[in-house]
Parts: sequence; C-alpha cells; structure tokens
Amino acid sequence: MKKEIRIFFTAMMFLTRLPVPQYTDHSQEYLEKSAKYFPLIGWLVAGISWLTYVVFSKYIGEDIAIIASIIAGILTTGAFHEDGFADCCDAFGGGWTKEKILTIMKDSRLGTFGVIGLISILSVKFLMLKEIPKFTPDLSAPSVNVFANYGQFLLLLLAAHGASRLMGVYTIRFYDYVTDIDASKAKPITSRKPSAGLLAVATIFALAPFALLDYRLSIAVIPMALTAWQANVYFKKWIGGYTGDCLGAIQQITEIVFYLSVIILWRYWL
Repeated sequence: MKKEIRIFFTAMMFLTRLPVPQYTDHSQEYLEKSAKYFPLIGWLVAGISWLTYVVFSKYIGEDIAIIASIIAGILTTGAFHEDGFADCCDAFGGGWTKEKILTIMKDSRLGTFGVIGLISILSVKFLMLKEIPKFTPDLSAPSVNVFANYGQFLLLLLAAHGASRLMGVYTIRFYDYVTDIDASKAKPITSRKPSAGLLAVATIFALAPFALLDYRLSIAVIPMALTAWQANVYFKKWIGGYTGDCLGAIQQITEIVFYLSVIILWRYWL
C-alpha cells in the first residue's frame, strides 16, 4: 500500500503543480508505473475546477465562474497539457518534414499557430462548459445546497478529465515514442510500455464516474477514442509516433470531444 501511495504521488508530481510529500522523487520505476493513476490525477484537476466554478457561480456569475474554473485547472497542472497542444500546433502547422516538426516542437517559444490554437481551444472549452450545466438534472429542481445542485456537473468533469488522460495512456501502450528520448522529460514513462494490467486499472479509474451517470452518456467515450486514434494515425504519418507534446494535445482535444458529445446526447437523445 505504501508503494502504491508513492506511485500515486509520483503521478501527481509529474502531471500537476500540487504539493507532494518530500519522499516523492523522479524514480524511473515509479514513473513507469504511475500511468495507471493518470485518470485519478484528472479527477483532482476536475475537482478543483468544479469547486472553483461553484463558488464563483454562487457569488459572482456563471461566465466568470467558467473562466475561473478553466484558469484553476491550468494553474493546477501548470498548463502541462495546454503547452503540449500549443507546441503541436506550431510544429505540425509550420513543419513539413519529420526533422522540422520535431525541431519546432522542441522550441520553447510560442509561435502563431500555437497562439491561434490556444485561443481556439480555450474559447471552445469555455462555450462547451457554459452549455453543460444547463442540461444537468440537478438544476431542474435546485436545492438550497449549491454544491448539491452541481453534482452531475462534477461527475461529468471527472469523466472528461479522467477519460481524456486515459487516451494518453493507450497511446503510450500502442504507439512508439519518437525524438531524442535521452533529452525528453517524458523518457521515464515512455521507455517501457504500460502492461495490460496497468492499462486495465487506468481504464477502470477513467470509466468509474460513468457508473453514477446516465449509462447512455458512456457513448461519449467512443468519439473520444476515435479522435485519439485518428490523432495517433496523423502523428505516426508525419513523425513516426508520438512525443510528450502529442500526449498533451490528445488530452486537450479528447476533453473537448467529450463535452461536445455529451451536449449532443442531451439535445437529441436524453
């Protein structure tokens, strides 16, 4: 149990800026095993974002609450995934060969494609999150407990953040890592592919929130998986596999796809 707790804190240290116990380090052994807890780290980010939204929504306003929740998530992760998405926008937008793409991706400077990509995806995320609370069943008969009113919204955020991080774990499992692995911050988790058991544990964690939601909402995982698969096909075509930045891009894109899928399901089926 102590070992598993340490592995969990290793995942937290790798994916967020949240404080961890001093005994947590960058052990390659623990980093390799930490991928099974990536969905749980997504839960932490979702919980912080949700709590921020509820507080700001009650005392200030919904639009500001949504912006505040997005900022809270970014601060929690240190823009870890957003940075990867922006780097991919710059690299694949400005590079036409594998070498050029990888060179641009390693550049710490943010280019035009990255800026446009970030503005676009954050704008879409804002609009999606503004729509989702309108459909949550809790608001059909609101109570005096503001936290209870957004219980379904919390479950959806847990599902979105958990499942979108699961897509990255599957990428690590089934695709090859490219670029100079010795110089990569993702080396410890990509040097050895996750085992089938580790993948199963991560999948269970990611799908757990759906047990408390309408079972039909679990369909939203299908377009997420298809999107991640197509992204990996694209990455493999151009650079022969994936990089750490590609994992961040997959998380961001599939999170958006989840929100869109849920809104469509609510509008036309539920």
